[in-house]
Amino acid sequence: MSRLTDIRPVSGRREFRRFIDYAYQRNAGDPHWVPPLRLAEHERLTPKKNPFFAHAAVDLLLAWRGDRLVGRIAAIDDRLHNETHHDNVAMFGFFEAEDAEATGALLGAVEAWATARGRARVRGPINPSLNESAGLLVDGFDSDPMVMMPHNPREYGAHIESAGYQKAKDLFAWIYQFDPEPPAIVVKLAARVRERERIVVRPLNLAEFTREVDRLRLIYCGAWERNWGFVAPTEAEFRRLATELKPIFDARCAVLAEVDGRPVACAIAIPDINQALKGTNGRLFPLGLVRLLLRRRYVNQIRLLLLGVDAAYRTLGLYPLLLFELHRQLSGGPFLRIEFSWVLEDNRDINQPAEQVGARQYKTYRIYEKQLVNW
Repeated sequence: MSRLTDIRPVSGRREFRRFIDYAYQRNAGDPHWVPPLRLAEHERLTPKKNPFFAHAAVDLLLAWRGDRLVGRIAAIDDRLHNETHHDNVAMFGFFEAEDAEATGALLGAVEAWATARGRARVRGPINPSLNESAGLLVDGFDSDPMVMMPHNPREYGAHIESAGYQKAKDLFAWIYQFDPEPPAIVVKLAARVRERERIVVRPLNLAEFTREVDRLRLIYCGAWERNWGFVAPTEAEFRRLATELKPIFDARCAVLAEVDGRPVACAIAIPDINQALKGTNGRLFPLGLVRLLLRRRYVNQIRLLLLGVDAAYRTLGLYPLLLFELHRQLSGGPFLRIEFSWVLEDNRDINQPAEQVGARQYKTYRIYEKQLVNW
């Protein structure tokens, strides 16, 4: 029987829903896959709802064998990325496939799409940018992902590599078990910084949420400016993400450092709502919302998704001070673990201190890349 796979762009609202639903079908048997909220996935892929589309072209593609759906992928051409990095690259994201043949067909379609747009390389998975979700899980399959982190079948890596893709960059996730007291080295370094610098560290003010979000964006863009692949999110993009996360935000999980009233550094974590989402199948109605509300009380871990210091203040050694204050705010609360993610494999400023304080690098995510033959 032929296994020929046909790739076609999404056409109409029904196929758009099938594009989203396929991830839930493909991963239904994986005990560690956590279904994201379907409503959020719809909005993330709807141009009118996601300001990312203002500077990017995105085509959603489906893989078919007859009338059976066997995969999906998004072809992404981010104009802002190429203006920032001048590397002439297209991206692929939102990838799911039944087998190696479907993978090759999907990636081949993205490559043809990228070639037609004059791009020299294809990179991914990136969903749809590094400011949201990125990377393919290649190590650490024995535990659930935390909020906004990917999880995928183990064989995906081999399937992508068989299509001619090679590693571009690995991203690490570190896990740290909270002790009643912060590590001695953190206490010592934090005290030293506080003694010699005019640093004020405070929690975020949720009463001024919009202004605080604008302050965080400035820190984020300044801190990450020279990082591999980083593209500064527009104000609209950053506010959309912040607004999406606001309902699960906990003021204990964030600290902001200021010098003479100017924000220069931050540590922002969010409760791992994935612990509550399991079993909902991504739906809030009719019973998903009840399950979600009942389980939120059992959320006992957080994800540190933003740890940044403005480049002008990086030599002050603010990371230990941020971590000390975050530990102090969380002390005595419900949270037992914190994940630092994601961290570039060559980011010594984060990886080395994480290891020194006793964190364990427990998951690895990989971004792949392929040079197109016409280049």
